[in-house]
Amino acid sequence: MDFGASIFFTDYSISPAALAPAMEARGFESLWAPEHSHIPTSRRSPYPGGGDLPKSYYDVLDPFVALSAAAVVTSRLKLGTGVCLVIQRDTIQTAKLVASLDQISGGRFLFGIGGGWNAEEMEDHGTVFETRFKKMREQIEAMVQIWTRSKAEYQGEFVSFPPMMTWPKPIQKPHPPVIVGGAFPHAARRAIRYGQGWIPLAGRGDVTAQIPEFRKMAEAAGRDPASLPISLFSAKDDPDTLKRYRDLGVARVTVALPSAPADQVLPLLDRWAELRTAVG
Repeated sequence: MDFGASIFFTDYSISPAALAPAMEARGFESLWAPEHSHIPTSRRSPYPGGGDLPKSYYDVLDPFVALSAAAVVTSRLKLGTGVCLVIQRDTIQTAKLVASLDQISGGRFLFGIGGGWNAEEMEDHGTVFETRFKKMREQIEAMVQIWTRSKAEYQGEFVSFPPMMTWPKPIQKPHPPVIVGGAFPHAARRAIRYGQGWIPLAGRGDVTAQIPEFRKMAEAAGRDPASLPISLFSAKDDPDTLKRYRDLGVARVTVALPSAPADQVLPLLDRWAELRTAVG
């Protein structure tokens, strides 16, 4: 089981160029950057974590910019969006961003995606909350065409373009893994339908019971569960629980780092590096 970390990079947190090599030196496998384009002041949509929305949600850097900075100062660390709100992005331009970052990183990009929860945020981008997941599926299907074909085209309800050409293509073949974030069972079904992995949250429901069910669902749909690795986000620093995840075949766990300076973040990395050694 690999260990990673996610962080809302801001102008007051440790920088990607400082955090990424520190993680690589400590044996971490992956760094994940989430995103929000903005937060509307209406605040109609409640924060899923409960309570007030953390300040970092307003302040977070663009994940593709942050991960590009991390890519040029590392050689092994995998770099993921955790998660990219594709439903708020242009499909063709996002496909180019993914391919470009995969090129710059030497084939180390992991494309974590999600449909989001902030209805008014996505409405500002012209996305309808109720149909966001169908749009997300079409976007990914269209991006796969762009990444894998010299002349790509796609015709859907929400995404449509005639034959066109665009480069670069990703280094990873056929394309960087699309890892679908969200809760069981709906996001798990999306991952099985068009993903190459699933990202559940450690504190959202009984994940240890959901993992076997997810694999049964994959087999029933004709997918090899081994082709759908599980990346468990926001894990807690409990060795026994981490060992349970390992024994269940979780591919990676990630710790949610605070949006804080290096003197606060690096000791947490050291703690998790010790846990990684203890868990094995």
